[in-house]
Amino acid sequence: MEIREGGLDDPRVVDLVNLHSSLGLAQSDPGTAHPLDIAKLRSPNVRFWTVWDGGELLGCGALRLLSAEHGELKTMHTVERARCRGIASALLAHIVLEASRDGIVRLSLRTGSQAYFAPARDLYRRHGFTECPPFIGHTENSGSVFMTREVG
Repeated sequence: MEIREGGLDDPRVVDLVNLHSSLGLAQSDPGTAHPLDIAKLRSPNVRFWTVWDGGELLGCGALRLLSAEHGELKTMHTVERARCRGIASALLAHIVLEASRDGIVRLSLRTGSQAYFAPARDLYRRHGFTECPPFIGHTENSGSVFMTREVG
């Protein structure tokens, strides 16, 4: 398994980002999910990584800067055929490490409250995230779960 930064020009990556967005939106309450499209993932305040096994794309994840010390985890997705193999845990640990190197002291995220997102919430809890109030750019709603953790 190899984690690479970038890759937004690869059509396979574009397809995965689009799949992530469409699945998340389909499972979320209307107006509660705000996935980053390819253009937003190219923003200077976003870092993006992919996970590969040889030539096979297994997953992706992003880190968006909310401030100099606060980052938001975005676009975490593992392809279905690669789930339960530790891909998401490895990528999440990598992003936390990179956030620490960038001087970020807090990471936060928004995920869905629906059953579809239960495995994601469990993953984040295993990695030290706890539920919190909405953070920068988000508002309270029944379709969202907000989580955060200190980095470092």
